[in-house]
Amino acid sequence: MKHAAIFATLVLISACASQGPAPAPTAEQRGQAMVEQHCSGCHATGRTGDSPAPEAPPFRTLSANYRVDALQEAFAEGITVGHPAMPNFTFAPEDVEVLIAYLESIQDEPSPAQQ
Repeated sequence: MKHAAIFATLVLISACASQGPAPAPTAEQRGQAMVEQHCSGCHATGRTGDSPAPEAPPFRTLSANYRVDALQEAFAEGITVGHPAMPNFTFAPEDVEVLIAYLESIQDEPSPAQQ
């Protein structure tokens, strides 16, 4: 009986050890975490839903007015807009890359009129 308990413990330990470390988050996942932390108080940051602040556009619609990859400079130098409720954000270059990756991944498909 004692040997069975030791064997069961060893099997459990080896099963846990063989799983290895969790995979590192992708650029899109890191970007999603950033926008959820910094932007979701006003903007809809996912593929669906309304923005909490009606004047704040959902991020999935940005490509209707901007080339998303063209926002890199604005994120790096600091986003400044014409309404005072929007705080000024400046992101490090590695953060800009993951923000752009995430934003590009959630854009609505263009309508036939936009193509």
